[in-house]
Amino acid sequence: MNFPADLRYTEEHEWIKIIDGNIALVGITDFAQAELGDIVFVEIETEGEELGANDIFGTIEAVKTVSDLFLPVAGKVLEVNPALSDEPELVNNSPYEGGWLIKMEIADLADVESLMDAEAYTSSIGH
Repeated sequence: MNFPADLRYTEEHEWIKIIDGNIALVGITDFAQAELGDIVFVEIETEGEELGANDIFGTIEAVKTVSDLFLPVAGKVLEVNPALSDEPELVNNSPYEGGWLIKMEIADLADVESLMDAEAYTSSIGH
C-alpha cells in the first residue's frame, strides 16, 4: 500500500493535498479503494457549497457497496474531478493522482495540520 508523505489523512480514509495557498485536492486512500473494490460511480453534488469538517460531500459506489465521502477540513467545494464521470475506475487505478475527487478552498489551513501524517495513518489501519 502506498501512502505519500506529502498528504494528510483522516480516520475515514480521505486524503488532502495542498496544491496552491489554501487550495487543495481531496481523494480516498489506496487502502480505502482496495477495501471498496471496483468503483463504478462517484456522485458529488456539493460543488460550490461551503461545508464543515467531516460533512458528507458525496458518495462513492463500488460493485457491492456505497460509501459516504467526508470532507477532511471545513471549506468550499470548488470543482469535482471531471474525469470521474466517464472513468470512475481512476479512483482504483490512481487514487492520489488522476483519481482525486474534489478541489476545495480550505477555510483554515491550521486544520490540515491536525490531520494524520502518513506514518500515523499507516499505524491507524494496522499496516
